[in-house]
Amino acid sequence: MTDIRTDMRRLSSAEEFFEYLALPYDPAVLHVNRLHILKRFNQYLEAHTPEMVESDSAVRFGAYRALLARAYEDFVRSTPAQEKVFKVFQDAQRAHVGLESLRRTLPSRSAS
Repeated sequence: MTDIRTDMRRLSSAEEFFEYLALPYDPAVLHVNRLHILKRFNQYLEAHTPEMVESDSAVRFGAYRALLARAYEDFVRSTPAQEKVFKVFQDAQRAHVGLESLRRTLPSRSAS
C-alpha cells in the first residue's frame, strides 16, 4: 500500500477524498458543504497528528477515513454557520446589531 499522505496530496476535489477513502456521501450535502467539510477534516488531522504518524499504513488509512467521516457528519447534523470553521462565521458571532439601533435608522411613519 502506498503512503496515504502522498496519495492525498494529489487529490483536489472533495469527491476525490471520499472516493479515495471509500466513504459514501450524499452529493447534495457535499456540494453545499465541501469547503467546510475539508477544512474541518484538516482541523481534525492537525488535532490527531501523533496518531497520523502510525507506521502501519492500514491503521493510518482507517484513522484518516474515520476523521473524514466525522467531519462529514458534522455538516449532515449541523450548518456551516453553527460549526464556524471559517473566520467569517467566527466574526459574525461577535457582530451584534440591536433591534433599537435598527429602528432608529428607519424613517418615521409620520414623515410619509
